[in-house]
Amino acid sequence: QVQLAESGGGLVQAGGSLILSCTASGSIFSINDMGWYRSAPGGVREPVAFITSGGTSNYADAVKGRFAISRDSGKNTVYLQMNSLKPEDAGVYYCNARIKPGIYRKETDYWGLGTQVTVSS
Repeated sequence: QVQLAESGGGLVQAGGSLILSCTASGSIFSINDMGWYRSAPGGVREPVAFITSGGTSNYADAVKGRFAISRDSGKNTVYLQMNSLKPEDAGVYYCNARIKPGIYRKETDYWGLGTQVTVSS
């Protein structure tokens, strides 16, 4: 069984910074892409950033230049450094990872439970 555990959310003033982390654990053969999504209250879950197993990263236009995603493959962990936070960045941030749980198993998307980010103006 695979689990994703996020941490690092919290309350921050506009202009401040937070670092989110997410660690995958359990039966893992390999991990492909890892990334972050967020959903604002009443909103849909939208992609924020993702990073491939090779280290190529992509960002939503709204966060380019302010957020940075990285991963430690040895620790099965992905990070999201969030700088210059704005009130519109607030929401629940979800970790996502495409994981192959076993050598004969197919890749599957797994999700964390989410971590709340609140940005005060």
